Amino acid sequence: MIMSTFSVLLDQWKDELVAAGRSPGTIAMRMSYARRCLVSIGKPVELIERADVIRWLASGGWGPDARACAAASVKGFFTFLVDTRVIADNPATNLPRISRPRAVPRPAADAVISDALAAADPKIRLAIELMATTGLRRAEVARVKASDVEPVGRGWMIRVKGKGGHVRRVPCLPGLARRISATGGYLFPGYDDGHISPGWLGKLVGRVLPEGVTPHMLRHRFASIAYMEGGHDLRAVQALLGHASIATTQIYTATCDRDVRAAACAAWKVSA
Repeated sequence: MIMSTFSVLLDQWKDELVAAGRSPGTIAMRMSYARRCLVSIGKPVELIERADVIRWLASGGWGPDARACAAASVKGFFTFLVDTRVIADNPATNLPRISRPRAVPRPAADAVISDALAAADPKIRLAIELMATTGLRRAEVARVKASDVEPVGRGWMIRVKGKGGHVRRVPCLPGLARRISATGGYLFPGYDDGHISPGWLGKLVGRVLPEGVTPHMLRHRFASIAYMEGGHDLRAVQALLGHASIATTQIYTATCDRDVRAAACAAWKVSA
């Protein structure tokens, strides 16, 4: 009986998230954490207390990022229950602030990318090239179709629909753009609204990458090179990556040893 009630409430919350324009990936993540919380606590929602939520968060064994996502998800779910008057008080209000270590850029090395391109089949090579040379997320790569690329001036651009439905245009290698255009439809056809699912595409790319290197590190590589070789223009890199906050972009842009040394050398001379 409790489980059936949980399912009904989660389905209602899902409708709310869809209506708010949340991406399918975000909705799936939020729903997953909220469901796991409810099942683990095992009480009717009106009886769940703050201590129950704290106990669940403490027992998860997650890293800081996952724990923060879990906390945000359950807080959003219980806020929905309060707003719809299913419960009177939100047990996820004022949860402890989760400490998250400062993230550092993790760009994949060009040698690693070259080896992966040599080992991959033609389709996966296209995915790797897109991630490494345009900085697209795996979900964005999964949705690429022929009509997304177009010649502009002396080059080509690819139209990208990112998180929150925001659209940006990213320069694309002419040869890569022509191969995308030649497909006539989705670059990676599948059963997820006509294209491959982002999760499955990520697994396929991950299979040809060495241990410890993830598809997202290809995006980090693009950001780092674009920043270092493109005039250290953080705003431009932010636009290319489709980040809402420039603080997020800073996580993606590795600083080369040459720049670090130059910065240090600038402070070596002490004026008389």
